[in-house]
Formats: sequence, C-alpha cells, structure tokens
Amino acid sequence: MKKFQPRPGCVVLAFRFALDPNAAQERALRSHCGAVRAAYNWAVAWVEASWWQRRAEESYGIAEEALTEWRPWSLPSLRKAFNEAKHTDPRFAGWWEENSKEAYSTGLANAAAAFDNYAKSKRGQRRGRRVGKPRFKSKRKAQLSCRFTTGTIRTDADGRHVTLPRLGTIRTHEPTAKLLQRVQDGTARILSATVRHERGRWFVSFQVETARGLGRVARPDVVVGIDLGIKTLAVMADSTGNMRTAPNPNHYERARKQLRRASRTVSRRRGPDRRTGQKPSRRWEKANAQRNKIHHHVANLREDALHKLTTAVAAEYGTVVVEDLNVVGMLRNRRLARKIADAGFGEIRRQLAYKTRQRHATRIIVADRWYPSSKTCSGCGAVKAKLPLHIRTYQCDACGLVVDRDDNAALNLAALAAAAVTGTGVAGDQDTAPAVSKPRGADRKTRTTRIRRKARAGRAGGATLPHPRQTETRDRTQAEALLLRRCDGPSGSKCPEG
Repeated sequence: MKKFQPRPGCVVLAFRFALDPNAAQERALRSHCGAVRAAYNWAVAWVEASWWQRRAEESYGIAEEALTEWRPWSLPSLRKAFNEAKHTDPRFAGWWEENSKEAYSTGLANAAAAFDNYAKSKRGQRRGRRVGKPRFKSKRKAQLSCRFTTGTIRTDADGRHVTLPRLGTIRTHEPTAKLLQRVQDGTARILSATVRHERGRWFVSFQVETARGLGRVARPDVVVGIDLGIKTLAVMADSTGNMRTAPNPNHYERARKQLRRASRTVSRRRGPDRRTGQKPSRRWEKANAQRNKIHHHVANLREDALHKLTTAVAAEYGTVVVEDLNVVGMLRNRRLARKIADAGFGEIRRQLAYKTRQRHATRIIVADRWYPSSKTCSGCGAVKAKLPLHIRTYQCDACGLVVDRDDNAALNLAALAAAAVTGTGVAGDQDTAPAVSKPRGADRKTRTTRIRRKARAGRAGGATLPHPRQTETRDRTQAEALLLRRCDGPSGSKCPEG
C-alpha cells in the first residue's frame, strides 16, 4: 500500500486528548476494540491455514504444482475474504453489525503489516531483531485500540467533545482548543483518529496534516552536550562554558513504599487462577485497581517531567548532542535496571529527535555508541584505558585535570559538534583533535562469542564450523605480558601444562 505523503509545506502531527465516556460509550469502545482483535485472529488463522495444508500435502508426496495455493495477506485480499466470511462464520454472524467497519479494517490492517514484517525479516530486508510469524492475540493481554479513517471524525465547536463513527459524541477530559483553532482556520486537516485504553483511561489521538510552523530557538548559535545519568538525570554543558543539571525526580523510588503496601493487600485477596479457572474476588479487583492507579500516577509524572525537559532543551539550543546509549543492554544490569528504567533514557532520545526536527528545525547530533565520552579528557583529549562506574571524579594523568565525571562527558559531547562538521561527518570522529595514543580497548569492547554446541543445517553434512574462540578485549597486566613473551617464542614452543 502506498505510504501517505503530506503536501509541500505541511507535516503530519498527532493531537492526543483524554476521554470521559459514559457507561454505554465505554461498552461500545470495548466492543470495537474486541472486534479489532477478533478480525486480527481470523486473518492470522485464514492465512496460516494454507501453510499447514501445503505442509500436510507435501508429506503425502503431492507434486509442487498440485499443492494448495498460498493465500495472500495483502489488505485488499484480507478485506475481500473477510467480507465473504463474516455472514456465514458463526464467530461473527451474530454481532458483526454492532461495530463500525473500521474496527474490522484495523484488525486486518494490523495482520497484513505483521505478515509483511515477518516476510521482510525472513528475507533480511528489515532492520532490528528478527521478527517471528504473527501469533494470536489474547483477550486478556491484547491492547485495546481501534483506528477510524472514514466517516464522521471531528472535534465539536464547543471544544469539549469529539465525534467518531458509530460511537457518537464523546466528552473529552480536557479542552480541544489547540486542534479546533487550527481546523477552523483552515491550517489543519484531520486524517484519522485512534482510540486507545492506557493507564486506566481512554484516549483519542487525531492524525492531522497541518502547516509546518517552526519556532525560533532562543540561542541558535549555542551547542549543548547532554550526558544522561542516574543520580543526576541530565548534565548539560554548552559551548559558552555554562553547566546546568537536571535532577532525577525518582518517581518510582518515591512510590515504592505505597506500591509495597498495595501489593501486600493484593496478595492477601483471592485472585484469578488460570490453572483451576478460579475467578478473582471483588476485593481482589478493587485492591488491584488501587495498585494500578499508583503505577499509572508514576508513569504520568515521569512522562510530564521528560516532556518538560526535552521541550526546554529543544527550544533553547541550536545544536543538541546526545549519546547513542544501549538501553536494552544497560537494563541487563540487575543492580541498576530499576533506576535506568525509571529515568527513561530512551524516551529522552526519542523526544529530542522529533522536537528538534519538527518544531524548531534545529540540528541534533548522535554520538557513536563506542565514543568514550567519559574516558576522554575534556582538556587535552587523552583517553583512559579504564574508568569504573564507581569512580565519579575524572583525573587526567596527562594534564592533571580534575573534574566531575558527568561534567567531563557533557563537555566532550558539546565539543563533538565541531568535529561532526569539520571532520569526516561521522559523529564521534575527532580528527581535528591532537593525536593521542588510545590504549587497546579504550574506545571499543569486543563481546565474547560463545561456541554453538548444536550442529545447524547450512553446510555439507548438516553441520556448521565452530566459531573461533574470542575473549573480551582488555588491558593485560604486566605479569600476563611477561608470561606470554616467555611462553610463546619464535620457535612456537609452548609452556608446559600445569
């Protein structure tokens, strides 16, 4: 399907509002979201049925040209097949008319996108981790969401209601003036609307094509480097020499006492049991709702704080330099995972990326993941071989500079903007800096490669050659270096074992 392209001078933005539906509208919203899940599961089963049929026929020895044809998973094909099946299929015949056609179209579109991602990933045409084949969505775990692209989709003139197909007019929890004014002025056009249930509340998100309005930043000639951390959420050093810090609110840590108390209350109630089919008691549902309310409050506080931080940075500086952090790998540290997740490093990077591009058209530079911002001296450019995490003060052995670890990293990131322009164009390549010797392993670490024990198909004989053994790159001690020189001589003689 052809991707939508906005008109010249326009961008596509999303306007999100909280809803306050009544009891009947709540049931209608849940019915539409259930229809999305049912259509998605039908599409997955319909496409995969031909796969299983072909596999069974191949086991019978049927020729390739006589096998059952593959069922297509394009959206038009799924729509045509579903429109024929919904009148006779007992899973839909009794209730499909209660919901808008957009609900079923949303489920079919999601299934088509899932099959496309699976096929592209299998052919190696998709970035990221490998995607498996689509699986059925559970009624208990599926995200409640539905998208409307046709019909009556508008914000009412009073600024406190929205109108959606088959759902009617729903009151909003907050005013819709920021979107209503653009629509009335003719500078915005609503393309679609998506309703979603998140954090115990319903939201509607309007996809709008609007005129591109760029705001001027306060200091367009100033570069800022942002170093993210746990004790201090962000340390910002600009090109004028000023240093600012953003404290870490620690919203989850502050709410842990309430969460422990609420979790103990939930554990003492009679909850659901899937093995025995036990239904939860009303006291358990009430206690679980109270615990979820605390989680939702923490998430809202975190989202508000991150938006305020990123908005202030994007509106002040002309160039922003951030790090390409491996957040997924950092979360594997069991001692710091909770604090890293509470800080929201990945969300800060995502918000800065679109706010600098869409709102102010400022420049954002992402430092290479292996760039040693903390190990490099901001004064002379020397790089330390090792700098453990518990050492919070940077002391340069070359020039004697003593500075806070986070401040040093922020200064290096701010200086990286000039290297990205005058150097090779790759962030993290400081070819204009004085040449300094980098000890082996100071700027890049090689992960250990494990030998696969099981043979895999792909070579003659059905086995693959084992990978060469690799050890983690590190600086050898003096004793290890002497031992290697003494054991591995020019003649190839080895040290005796033991």
